[in-house]
Amino acid sequence: MPAAPSSLSITLQIVFIVFYTFIAFICIGLPIAVIPGYVHEQLGFSAVVAGITIGSQYLATLLSRPMAGRISDNLGTKRAIVLGLSGILLGGVLTFFATLLHSLPSLSLGVLLVGRVLLGVAQGLIGVGTISWCMGQVGAEHTARSISWNGIASYGAIAIGAPLGVVMVAQYGYNSLGLALALLAGLGLVLIRKKTSVPVVRGERLPFWAVFGRIAPFGASLCLASIGYGTLTTFITLFYLSRGWTDAAWCLTVFGLCFILSRLLFISSINRFGGFRAAIACMSLETLGLALLWLAPSPAIALIGAGLTGFGLSLVYPALGVEAIKQVPNSSRGAGLSAYAVFFDLALAIAGPLMGAVALNLGYSWIFFGAALLCVTGLGLTLLLMRRAY
Repeated sequence: MPAAPSSLSITLQIVFIVFYTFIAFICIGLPIAVIPGYVHEQLGFSAVVAGITIGSQYLATLLSRPMAGRISDNLGTKRAIVLGLSGILLGGVLTFFATLLHSLPSLSLGVLLVGRVLLGVAQGLIGVGTISWCMGQVGAEHTARSISWNGIASYGAIAIGAPLGVVMVAQYGYNSLGLALALLAGLGLVLIRKKTSVPVVRGERLPFWAVFGRIAPFGASLCLASIGYGTLTTFITLFYLSRGWTDAAWCLTVFGLCFILSRLLFISSINRFGGFRAAIACMSLETLGLALLWLAPSPAIALIGAGLTGFGLSLVYPALGVEAIKQVPNSSRGAGLSAYAVFFDLALAIAGPLMGAVALNLGYSWIFFGAALLCVTGLGLTLLLMRRAY
């Protein structure tokens, strides 16, 4: 009987697959900080149009989730990733041509929007494809580790890509963005060409909306907990300004570092204690962090709050994901992952307008109270789900 693979061997197998997530999110990160400036300052459109240009990518990801799940389940995980990388390559080419057409603002914006939509669809395909491939490669018992490393790859890539995009534009101009996207996606396509994918799982294919119904209670809890992330990233700068503080970016840095550190150190706790218990502990920690941000009398306390929020939120997605994926057969795993991801997309989509309304009426500190209250609601829902499961 062959020896069971070591923990390091399993991790390395996962890392070699989520490398494609890293490439994809570098490509997502490169333009994220500079495209609004290009649309507003170079093309002359309003800040609202600049926001719509960025938001079109996330809307495309949200709407393409069912398709991403079907492709991963029916055509295979490698095919989903190849299609995603191809979409990034084409999106990069369109972004390049859009910057060449800057003297024709409306045409440039239209071409750029098509490129952003392709990037959003690619994000959904690669996100589902890589996690599903990992689960098929190392086994469903390592679902938490697969989701966690995929998250580390995506957050780490955006953290690298966003400032790199700013440097590239400053040194080489906006034309360099599209070229970089096309080259990185092309590199990914070359590297994946000879990689052997896991076989397509045969069996019953549940309709997406049937899968969605099974996943929805877990996704709702994830959504309620994740609004804190959307709130922090969207409003932390304005919160600092309202208090007369400086260096709001450090809050995002501390949040990101604690998020990744938690995933690296404590991912095994999900298998050890169960997804529900891990999620409950993490939501409690996140609530404490958001409450500290709400009450913070100084930047130092705000940094502690951001760190606790990142530390707590880190394992919520994989912890609840482990329990959610149990609700669907392996043959519909891609659809399950897609349905689950919809709720995280939804959290980011509603955090801005919802907390913007709170800030307008009550002030910026109260957005973190609102986020903490929603997180507590998610915690209560998770407790109910755990009681029902046991």
